[in-house]
Amino acid sequence: MNIQVIEADGAAEYAALKRLTERTCARDLETEETVTAILREIRARGDAALREYGLRFDGAAPAGIEVDRRALETAADDADPAFRRALERAAANIRRYHERQICEGYEINGDGFTLGHKIRGLTRVGLYVPGGTAAYPSTVLMNAVPAKIAGVSELIMVTPPVVTGTGEGALCAANPDILTAACIAGVDRLFLTGGAQAVAALAYGTESVPRVDKIVGPGNIFVATAKRLLFGQVDIDMIAGPSEILVIADDSASPSYIAADMLSQAEHDVNAAAVLLTTSARVAGEVLKEIERQLCGLARSETAKASLDNFGLIIICGNENRMFELADMIAPEHLELLTEYPTSHLERIKNAGSVFCGPYSPEPLGDYYAGTNHVLPTSGTARFASPLGVYDFVKRMSYTCYTKESLANAKDDIIEIAEKEGLGAHANAIKIRFE
Repeated sequence: MNIQVIEADGAAEYAALKRLTERTCARDLETEETVTAILREIRARGDAALREYGLRFDGAAPAGIEVDRRALETAADDADPAFRRALERAAANIRRYHERQICEGYEINGDGFTLGHKIRGLTRVGLYVPGGTAAYPSTVLMNAVPAKIAGVSELIMVTPPVVTGTGEGALCAANPDILTAACIAGVDRLFLTGGAQAVAALAYGTESVPRVDKIVGPGNIFVATAKRLLFGQVDIDMIAGPSEILVIADDSASPSYIAADMLSQAEHDVNAAAVLLTTSARVAGEVLKEIERQLCGLARSETAKASLDNFGLIIICGNENRMFELADMIAPEHLELLTEYPTSHLERIKNAGSVFCGPYSPEPLGDYYAGTNHVLPTSGTARFASPLGVYDFVKRMSYTCYTKESLANAKDDIIEIAEKEGLGAHANAIKIRFE
């Protein structure tokens, strides 16, 4: 293992952090060309193209891609009771947290006029959920529960099928854990299709898959590229990059906890980033030893090791202020405060997707259970972006109602501005009402 360890000197840390930024900046033109062709085919040929891409990429395609609603309920009934209880408790926590995000409209009434602001849930939202061996039922909960709280009328989920066998005898089925989560979260319809073709089907609509207003949910580079190319045809949640964690630690922090938490993100992907900022050289050294020790027992140790070799980083800072300056510059997806008084530092953090305070608030708590959302801005986008929430599933509409007398009081100002902008028809739309 070869984690980079540096002492902050005003130059070395910037060079190291630049590497982290560059890992997500490059656009893959070959992938874009492939995805563009897929989008074109789905738009032109609908279900027939969906089936062909399913056969090509998954090795099989179901005769009918929509999963019967009863299959969701059956999967939930047949699920391991402990797993189902865990999902139900997690869903309740997510619901409790996100219900506080509900916003209401407002109305302003004056002398002869009314101005208002209405908030409406989106009509139809598409949720992409990875399937097969990379099945994440927690992702279903994190996306579907806020959507339902927001008042989304219909939540359409797509997920790749689990394929068993090959050739003519190949069988397609939905991952039962995904079905269980979909049932608990209130997904309305579910289709067995994945990849860029599934995203295109949601954006354009096919004979089977209804067209949606927004697409949310994670996926591989083909899914992410399809979402980016289709933005404008539909809304999207975000373009998520590789997972990342930043730990801020002082001399009071447990090296074994830090190592475990860095590994929890490193096991995601070889491009994931795990960074430690600390004022303690002792802690830095012991974390390295702990990572070596803990790696041995991980099922995904090869992935985690590659991630740490590529993008693992420990920066020893001369003082506490420097740690927080660098943290805001990094703007991490996940930020852990493993300091003596963690919550006292919250006000110092401006840029982070989600912050975890203290030794008993590890990042996986947020991934699965606490109730905060695990769909978070990555790659420094926490400078301007936010976690997924109820507000992502609503739209806002304004309304205006003036009486003739109120418009008369305003008309000269409106005409003055319109004519200054050279828009005579705008001005005339006011004048004509008083001729």
